[in-house]
Amino acid sequence: MPPRLRQPSRPVVDPVVLDDLRPGAASDLVPGADLDGVELTDVRLDRVELRGARADGSRLDGLRAPEADLRHLALTEVVLSRVDVPVVQGVRTRWRDVEVHDARIGSAELYESAWQSVRFVGCKLGFVNLRGATLRDVVLTDCVVDELDLVQAQATRVSFEGTRVRRLDVQASSLQDVDLRGAELTELVGTDALRGSTITPAQLGQLAPALAANLGIDVVD
Repeated sequence: MPPRLRQPSRPVVDPVVLDDLRPGAASDLVPGADLDGVELTDVRLDRVELRGARADGSRLDGLRAPEADLRHLALTEVVLSRVDVPVVQGVRTRWRDVEVHDARIGSAELYESAWQSVRFVGCKLGFVNLRGATLRDVVLTDCVVDELDLVQAQATRVSFEGTRVRRLDVQASSLQDVDLRGAELTELVGTDALRGSTITPAQLGQLAPALAANLGIDVVD
């Protein structure tokens, strides 16, 4: 009897529950801001400036801006909904217990960030740069991602559910309990770094040529 295959550990992502929030205003969104227990709705700005800011126990429902500077932003117990920002600069951000719903983001520079217990639901994402990031307990559900760059990232308990990823790059990454079975992958780069991930038999068939090439195997009739 063949050995029973181990199932990957699922991400631990609890729902973010927010109560007794006070109304905020677009004028609160400034560099270095301290947003604690704030709710903002339908914000329209020429540019979002939150560099070095902190948000704790807050909700933002509806944000539209051409670009956002979120460098070094820290988010804890935050819910973001209906965010439409073509260009995001979010280098070295920290996310813990964060939910993102129905977001539309074109290019997101998020390298060297730290994410823990983060969920994306129903989002359309363009190029997402998470190079050198640390991801722990992250779920993407019903999302479309043009390109996800996880080069040299450390990813633990990450899963994809009904999500299409046109290009996934995991070169030199460290993966543990990364579940790719719910991802529709068009292109995957870095097959030699897939140790610690789980795929379906159909995905294995798609990846076979790249895996053979990495092993130096010539496949001929």
